[in-house]
Amino acid sequence: MNPEQELRAVAEEVAVCQDCRLHLSRKLAVPGEGPAQADLMFIGEGPGFHENEQGRPFVGAAGRFLEELLGSIDFSREQVFIGNVVKCRPPSNRDPEPEEVSACSKYLERQIAAINPKVIVTLGRFSMARYFPNAKISKIHGRPKVMDGRLIVPMYHPAAALHQPSLRSEVEADFARLPELIQQETQAGAATTAEDPDPEQLSLF
Repeated sequence: MNPEQELRAVAEEVAVCQDCRLHLSRKLAVPGEGPAQADLMFIGEGPGFHENEQGRPFVGAAGRFLEELLGSIDFSREQVFIGNVVKCRPPSNRDPEPEEVSACSKYLERQIAAINPKVIVTLGRFSMARYFPNAKISKIHGRPKVMDGRLIVPMYHPAAALHQPSLRSEVEADFARLPELIQQETQAGAATTAEDPDPEQLSLF
């Protein structure tokens, strides 16, 4: 199964998934969207009201801000893959619970494997916790680390900057570094292919 087929298969399975109680209140599941060849992947937390209505990720106010941030680094949302750690809306936009995140993890793992992005940006603390358990987002946002052969960049969720305007400049600064980080990761990947260096040497912490 090629990457496009795998992403379609995941979307079809997500649409009818009943592995946790979130399916009881969903209108539309939100598997995620973007090209199978995306170099850049964003992982948010969970769908909100508008996402539940449309079946697409990041289509509310946070989505508009994300598109603005992407535009600031000469990217469009059509060039990146955008998903969430849970694929159905938690009631009243509450935090996703551990068993819900666990139930959805298999879908996210398959998407990551199919896309094989150079850089993953985690948006918010629940997606950050997948790679940085017990870390505080206020301490590590914008600080990338190579994990499993790709660069992981933890960032605040765009909604956080909308609710707390003081965070907006930090979010914008973190985004401004992404083109440089992608270029560095591309060069590091080329060096790995040519010389197969110790992966620990590629950590950007």
